[in-house]
Amino acid sequence: MNPPLWSAAPFVLLLVTVALLEVLAAAWWSRPHHKALIISLFTIPAAAHLLADDGGPAALGHSLTEYLSFLSLLAALFVISGGIHLRGSLAGTPLANAGMLAAGAVLANLVGTTGAAMLLIRPFLRANAHRQRRAHLVLFFILIVANAGGLLTPIGDPPLYLGYLKGVPFDWTLRLWAPWLFVNGTLILLFNLIDQFIVNREERQDRGTGLMDQLIVHEPLRVEGRRNVVLLAAVVLLLVARLPAPLVAAALWAITFASWRLTPRAVHQANHFGFGPIVSVAIIFAGVFVTMTQPLLILNARAAHTGLTEPWQYFWATGGLSSVLDNAPTYLAFTAVAAGRSGISIDDPGYLSTLVGTSTGADLLSAISCGAVIMGSLTYLGNGPNLMVKEVAEHRGVHMPHFFAYAAAATVIMVPVLAAATVLFFPPGSPP
Repeated sequence: MNPPLWSAAPFVLLLVTVALLEVLAAAWWSRPHHKALIISLFTIPAAAHLLADDGGPAALGHSLTEYLSFLSLLAALFVISGGIHLRGSLAGTPLANAGMLAAGAVLANLVGTTGAAMLLIRPFLRANAHRQRRAHLVLFFILIVANAGGLLTPIGDPPLYLGYLKGVPFDWTLRLWAPWLFVNGTLILLFNLIDQFIVNREERQDRGTGLMDQLIVHEPLRVEGRRNVVLLAAVVLLLVARLPAPLVAAALWAITFASWRLTPRAVHQANHFGFGPIVSVAIIFAGVFVTMTQPLLILNARAAHTGLTEPWQYFWATGGLSSVLDNAPTYLAFTAVAAGRSGISIDDPGYLSTLVGTSTGADLLSAISCGAVIMGSLTYLGNGPNLMVKEVAEHRGVHMPHFFAYAAAATVIMVPVLAAATVLFFPPGSPP
């Protein structure tokens, strides 16, 4: 199957429409049924075109299966983490905020970026409730906790979990500790400097308010909803077990339902828990997964013409596409290209075990993994937790930047860090 380039139009138009509506009609766009209406305008034609082509129905079925796995995991982590409430408050000083981001970067590898983001975003915002300017807090939270933090384990981020299912050894991603440490460490240091500057300016502008005195006030933390900690451990064990995808999805939905039923209403109320964020993600990414099928088929069909030979090229190509497309299918697309370049057939469900068995393949997969996970932070669509964090923050009164403004701010922050990471870990001219 060699789809024409124009067949990618629904995907491109979907991305442009979502971005424009966030800017021009945010109030109208915030309603789930309006999202569903707009998404269907692009999803239905894309699905109809696939169903009419040879090989299209199978490709569409594969995308829908991946969407189900994606949504099952995100919904489980969202609901379970929403049933865990950290009572009390942390200090909201720049140093304490940086410490929480560092803790989130570690926690993301144990419970996934979605679990860590949903567990920590509420106490993070609560600790900074007295601040006038909070958008930068959420922006760095997305960059670190919801993305770059989850680079060390297959549980950390959906693309790495898909790699594990395709044959990557469970402990293989630990070899990425150096890029993980450099990127997250640099971002946390940069955040601390920016946050301290903003706090100092707020103090100067509002003398007499005692801002710093308010920020250092905190109460001892205690965990409510401990049953969900057990359910969170069950999700982790389920992901580690090599079970068929439909069985995993069914088990995740069962755990999600159990969490919702067993969590006391007081815990949900304390977390201001609602299904709005996960519903928005489900609607938008349903459109993304269906309309992205043709672009991925185009990429796979033209793999020989991609010009990708060196790790740094895979790093930037995977990351660039991950920023506008969910990073999980992007990861699979470029691992397929890397396997084809290495003469490895992707007909074998565990083809990545062969790829990582060679030094060349391991280097390429390292670059693909880092690009997919780290650069998924560059837009709200790059990774599922991004939109969830945005929705939660806005629900708590934070005025978040629209699609283009967020993308611009994230790019300005990340590009120098990514350029330095390229030189350190994927230098141009290094053997593929």
